[in-house]
Amino acid sequence: MKDVVANMENSDKLRVVIADDEPIIRIHLTELLKSNGYNVVAGVGDGFAAMEACNAFKPNIVLLDVKMPVLDGLAAAHYIFENFLAETIVMISAYNDVDLVNRAMVTGVAGYLVKPINEKELIPCIKIARARSKEINELRKEVESAKKTIEERKIIEKAKGLIVEREKISEQKAYDYIREISKMQKLSMYEVAKMILKSIDFR
Repeated sequence: MKDVVANMENSDKLRVVIADDEPIIRIHLTELLKSNGYNVVAGVGDGFAAMEACNAFKPNIVLLDVKMPVLDGLAAAHYIFENFLAETIVMISAYNDVDLVNRAMVTGVAGYLVKPINEKELIPCIKIARARSKEINELRKEVESAKKTIEERKIIEKAKGLIVEREKISEQKAYDYIREISKMQKLSMYEVAKMILKSIDFR
């Protein structure tokens, strides 16, 4: 990761990480982006370095070459996407390969550019990719929120069942018991339920 360029000035501009094993391409893309008002915070030459840079800078955009040494761009894209290390992922390739495009789509990639890249292609692609990423990320948040709600309900139901079994009371009274503790202690019902499940004697 020796060629990472920490460039945090102009923090109000969109931050970009560029990952390509060819230095001349990194320089070319950096010049294009800077001339269009983007803040290139790092330029790296392999997938692992791209992951490190994204973890360090949390960029708005990461440009990833598909074929790089050590770890390729698709594998890096998957990790970056799954761990929310960049808002928008754009892949770069020397090949207009349908299979590559399809594989990129399932790894959270929002844009795809074929080399050689010029300004007329780069900037519109980034703008469209940003819009797509916003939709994808909003959907992901909704899904994660739904999963969290379901898991919390399961814990509350489990705690309620434990109270019913131990206290020999109705499910409604058990539920009211958890809710009253929640109000008194100013904790969520989920937090109270977790405590009940961890406690040997909750009375």
